[in-house]
Amino acid sequence: MSRSVIIDGSVIYTNYSQIMGHRKFEELLKEFITILSEKNSPLLEAISPFKFGNEYDIRRLSEYLHLLSMRNIRELIHIMNYVNPEKLEKFIEGFYSFWRSKHRFMVRHEKYVSDYNRRASIEYTMTMIGDQFKAVIKNLYRQLISNISNEFPKVMRQLPSGAQAMFLYDYIECDDFGAKWMKNIPTIWAAIFDPPAIFYTKSNKRKGIIPIEEKDILDKINLSSNEWFRIPIYVGKLLFFNFVHKEYLAHGAGLANLFEIASPKDIKNKKPDGIIIFGIAPEKIPDYNEKWKNAVVFKDKNCYVGVIPGSDENDYFGYMKKTTLTVHNLIMIDNEKLPIHGSMAQITLKSGKKAVAMFVGDSGAGKSETLDALNRMEEVAEVNIIIDDMGSLDIYNDSVVAYGTETGAFVRLDDLPPGYAYHTMDRSIFMNPDKINARVIVPFNNYKDIITPIKIDFLFYANNYTEVKDESERIKFFETYEDALKVFSEGKRMAKGTTSEKGLTTSYFANPFGAIQMKDKHEKIAQKFFKKMFETGVKVGEIRTMLGVEGYEKEGTMLAAKALMKIIEQKG
Repeated sequence: MSRSVIIDGSVIYTNYSQIMGHRKFEELLKEFITILSEKNSPLLEAISPFKFGNEYDIRRLSEYLHLLSMRNIRELIHIMNYVNPEKLEKFIEGFYSFWRSKHRFMVRHEKYVSDYNRRASIEYTMTMIGDQFKAVIKNLYRQLISNISNEFPKVMRQLPSGAQAMFLYDYIECDDFGAKWMKNIPTIWAAIFDPPAIFYTKSNKRKGIIPIEEKDILDKINLSSNEWFRIPIYVGKLLFFNFVHKEYLAHGAGLANLFEIASPKDIKNKKPDGIIIFGIAPEKIPDYNEKWKNAVVFKDKNCYVGVIPGSDENDYFGYMKKTTLTVHNLIMIDNEKLPIHGSMAQITLKSGKKAVAMFVGDSGAGKSETLDALNRMEEVAEVNIIIDDMGSLDIYNDSVVAYGTETGAFVRLDDLPPGYAYHTMDRSIFMNPDKINARVIVPFNNYKDIITPIKIDFLFYANNYTEVKDESERIKFFETYEDALKVFSEGKRMAKGTTSEKGLTTSYFANPFGAIQMKDKHEKIAQKFFKKMFETGVKVGEIRTMLGVEGYEKEGTMLAAKALMKIIEQKG
């Protein structure tokens, strides 16, 4: 049973027949009845007149509902005179909820055009088609209920029931590394969201470290153009092709909110720096190994290819994001840059003092939360976030500079202040908001800002496990780069439930996304950069966020933010 529903965006939906006469309507009806049968649900009593033997006549039921969308149930007695209206009303309510529980995507083939006005017109047309479809669905539901109950609802609720995301796609000629299947995959060049976009996935935690394999893979697999989409994105300054199976298109939608979508004119005939394939069946991966079950990165000739097998366990956006960032980091290390798992912002106080502070730490260390706490302080004029999760250090004009990878953030809802998620609801994608480690994907900056190198003033290791009472102990600076490297390399943190880990853990450089896989090379690069920071006056220290200390989950990051604000105020 497919969780994702792909809606044809080339059709302008104006009447109920377009919905109820479509084969997908009968397929959904059949799937809903199958689920009810497995549960032995009392809702099935409503459609017992359509049961013959052990089977339900789906076609006859669909036709009856089609008539019911146009006429009152009392007028259909000559067709079926023993349908219970009260029970049928509950069945329709259940079917409507079942439809809304699906991941709903509308796709439309449109040739990409360079002219801005023409492109805007195409996107506007897609928006109108999406709105029209949503209106027809809602009106169909209301008409059915009205014709069954003989009354119209006193309270009308505009429930999200159309497409949650809409995509425009075209077929773009790109360098395919000899993999002929690649040119046939439709390429998404624009996305439109209908907020709030809420997706419920089958997993909400990430496991393990992604292995790296030297193996040619691209010319040994074959992705179908009917089941896959290509989403070209910029990960920092690198061009990636992320291929997503339609069943996992919710994670493709997440990409559009997290990274900059690359324009077809920028990717035409170009070779990508990295490739990600999300949702391929394990048996279609050549020489499949069980240790690849969550994710694997292949070094295929001169290109890194990340592969996430399709499974319930991997149905989590964290796998899409972290595999993408792992490939990015491997490329950075190959190019003698230092990838950083952390966050960074340019902080401006109302007094006029400014500083660029970078925080290093694994998931749940309090990096983003400390910046959010700073942003809520009255003394702070602006917190311009440049890096939310992954960035890179480089040396430019004899100074250490940094730049980011993502234009959005994949944030843990539990660690955000009350109300934050609702404040950003109109532009966010929510993942499993009812579960532990619930996440929201929200854009925070533009692409130009995040890839522009900026000189850093402070580099902090985010320590979330040490409880401190004395204000002077909230931030401690290191005397030597060797002392700093020891703490950063050890990568301690108190696990917060964002992965499968629990308790006090260690992770080399708090970066299991490329750094640990290429540890020897990474160590030499890290030593060079830390030495350079101490030589050029970058202050390197440890900030105690206490995010993993019981009782300080909310207060700890605010206390850390206040300590940092004081240091910035004292900065020369």
